Amino acid sequence: MIMKKIIFLSVLMLSVKAFSQQDPQFTQYFDNTLHVNPAYAGSSGMLSATALHREQWFGFDGAPRSTTFSLHTPLNYRSVGLGLTAVNDMIGPIRQNMIYVDFSYSIKLGEKSTLALGLKGGINMLNVASEGMQNIQPNDPAFMNLQNQINPNVGFGIYYHNPHFFLGLSSPRILENSSSNPNSYLENRHYFGIIGGVFSVAKSLKMRPSVQVKATMGAPISVDASLAGIVSDKLWIGGMYRLNSSAGGFVQYQISRQFRLGVGADFGTNGLRNANSGSYELLISYDFNYKKSDVKSPRYF
Repeated sequence: MIMKKIIFLSVLMLSVKAFSQQDPQFTQYFDNTLHVNPAYAGSSGMLSATALHREQWFGFDGAPRSTTFSLHTPLNYRSVGLGLTAVNDMIGPIRQNMIYVDFSYSIKLGEKSTLALGLKGGINMLNVASEGMQNIQPNDPAFMNLQNQINPNVGFGIYYHNPHFFLGLSSPRILENSSSNPNSYLENRHYFGIIGGVFSVAKSLKMRPSVQVKATMGAPISVDASLAGIVSDKLWIGGMYRLNSSAGGFVQYQISRQFRLGVGADFGTNGLRNANSGSYELLISYDFNYKKSDVKSPRYF
């Protein structure tokens, strides 16, 4: 228990100094693309909604807890897509709420390939519930003059896809907000890259590999890799590895043409694994697709 508190206080101190060094991370990151890349908006060809909740480091007091929600659709003029993303992220007494609007414009490259360019704009609201903290060192400068903030920001992205392959590059928050207050939050610019595809290996079995890379100044590069098997377009079973951090798995089930439910879990591969019981996720995805058309159903990415 003492070791858990020491580790948590270390994480908390780093978070107060530079809270946004890494965006929320997910085992099922491939279902959270719109949050990091606005060019993904409208790529499903229909109105799509996804909610993803993560309880990180379960059993660890004050551990990170993240919830994202995304909604996006193409307009009648199919080259244009619009989206909305919302994020609630907590670690200890620190709260972060983001609301962003996403816009994309798609260019056809041949019969089945599309290149989309995207823009994102919104606000990031950060605050510290300092009344819930117990300061054992009077007048500790690290806990003095903590200020809530509302930071506007913009982002961009590109997304290429065809029925069997996808590639995306993005920076969802370009502006690096800072303040003369040494205890203010610092928003560092993040860069994301994702690549993957889907291919058939048997009549009723497809494989979908993917890799996501995250980079920002002042933090190690994060690499997530996953491989999912899709059985009869209904059952998704996969594994995930996060470089030098964790490994886990996920199961998703396509309940209907519209509705998919998924669960995921990962466990640390570093020293922190002894201080928690792993991280767990719940995914709910719904596509407003009620008629047969050229829209892919189910979606593979």
